[in-house]
Amino acid sequence: MRLKHLLSLLILSLLLIGCGGKAESDLTRVNLPMGYVANVQFSPFYLAAERGYFTEAGFDVNFDYRWETDGISLLAADTIPFAIASGDQVIQARSQGLPVVAVAAWYQRFPVAIVSLETLPLDSPTDLAGLRIGIPETFGASYIGLRALLTEAGLTEADIDLRVIGYTQLAALTSGSVDAVVVYTNNAPAILEQEGIAYNILYVADYANMVSAVLVTSDMQIERDPEQVRAFVGAFLHGLADVLADPDAAFEISHRYIEGLAENAAAQRAVLEASIALWEAPEPGRLNADLWAEAQQVMFEAGLIQQTVPVETLFTNDFLP
Repeated sequence: MRLKHLLSLLILSLLLIGCGGKAESDLTRVNLPMGYVANVQFSPFYLAAERGYFTEAGFDVNFDYRWETDGISLLAADTIPFAIASGDQVIQARSQGLPVVAVAAWYQRFPVAIVSLETLPLDSPTDLAGLRIGIPETFGASYIGLRALLTEAGLTEADIDLRVIGYTQLAALTSGSVDAVVVYTNNAPAILEQEGIAYNILYVADYANMVSAVLVTSDMQIERDPEQVRAFVGAFLHGLADVLADPDAAFEISHRYIEGLAENAAAQRAVLEASIALWEAPEPGRLNADLWAEAQQVMFEAGLIQQTVPVETLFTNDFLP
């Protein structure tokens, strides 16, 4: 890693170090929807919890591994203060008048792709026509990424055989029950490579600029307690900085949060390395207006939203350290 990047991470960490711990009774309980099962992809949050950054910021965080759309709905209802969601979901929600807003970037590249086995070519989105395609569910980043690829190819869902299969993509693919599956690029490809299974892959990011996973809050939370938002963003970014600076420590700490990680250590370490490649940025956490504008336009042209909204309502960088 370049010296300049390491120095920026060190400065970020120093800026975020708190003055001391807080009594448990003083902590704000946060139920944080993660959008997926416990996984090394969430190591920035695990480090923020394990090393006391959330506690120093005044939070007692419970990781809630439910579908990612639940977080958006709960935020909009002002039931929870924060959630992890893909940026495209923020765009979709905001276009429907829901008061949610991204407050920190996490992924710098949209991590959704479509994978087939080596025997089935996937050279361009047009190759998707007529395929049996497995997808976890017909919402969220996976579904939006698939729709973006279909639009790029001039196809619709009627041109494919879309099958909802939950998080069984690799089993469905290798058993032959589907021709291709929608996956996250930092997960399935790393596992296939570890298992020596050759594959073909179409990256959504090669064809459509989309915004990926972000930390999200609500307009109500910002109005009610902006300093609490700033503190939570700071704790998350402190954890992210630690992972980027020391992946070995991040992987070791993740064992305490992920059941069975040791049994799949080689594959999951590869997942962590692939994830880190998607997180690195000159200024971690900063959201890019041009990328959000492009993503919103892609979604509008794909029919995923019925109207666009001012880009400045979708995100804010006001709470970065």
